[in-house]
Amino acid sequence: MVKKLKQMANKKAASTGNLLDSALAGSVKDSAQQIWLAGMGAFSKAQEEGGKVFEALVKEGLSLQRKTQAVAEEKLGAVTSKMTGMAGDVQTKAGQHWDKLETIFEERTAKALNKLGVPSAKDVDALIKRIDALGAQVAKLSKGGAAAPAKKAPAKKAAAKRAPAKKAA
Repeated sequence: MVKKLKQMANKKAASTGNLLDSALAGSVKDSAQQIWLAGMGAFSKAQEEGGKVFEALVKEGLSLQRKTQAVAEEKLGAVTSKMTGMAGDVQTKAGQHWDKLETIFEERTAKALNKLGVPSAKDVDALIKRIDALGAQVAKLSKGGAAAPAKKAPAKKAAAKRAPAKKAA
C-alpha cells in the first residue's frame, strides 16, 4: 500500500508539474517573443539613426583631427625656432673660435717668418713705394739732361739697405 500511495503522489506531482511547466513555458515564450520584438525595433532604430550618428562621429573626428594638427604644428614651430636659435648660437661661437685660431696662426707664422728674415707684406709694400719713388727721380733726372752725380747712387743703395734694417727693429 505504501508503494501505491507513493506512485499516486508521484503521478499527482507530475500532473501539477506539467501544468506548471506549460504555464512557465507559455510565459517564457511570451517573454522571448517580446525580447525578439524589442531587438527588431532596436535594429530598425539603429538603421534609421545609424547614418546620422555615423555622420556626427565623422564630424567630431574631423574637428578633433584639426585641433590635434594645429597643436602639433604649434609645437613643431616652437621646436624649430628653438633649434634655429641654438644653431645660430653654436655657429656664432664656432665663428669666434675660428677667428681667434686664425689670428693666433697668423701671428705665429709672422713671428716665424720674421725670425727667418723673410720680409713682411708691409716691408714689401714699403720697398715697392721706394722703388717707384726712385724710378720717378731717375725719370726726372734723365729728362732734365743732367747726369746723376756718382755720390747720389751710393746714397740710394744705403737707403735701400735701411729698409730691411727697419724690418728687423
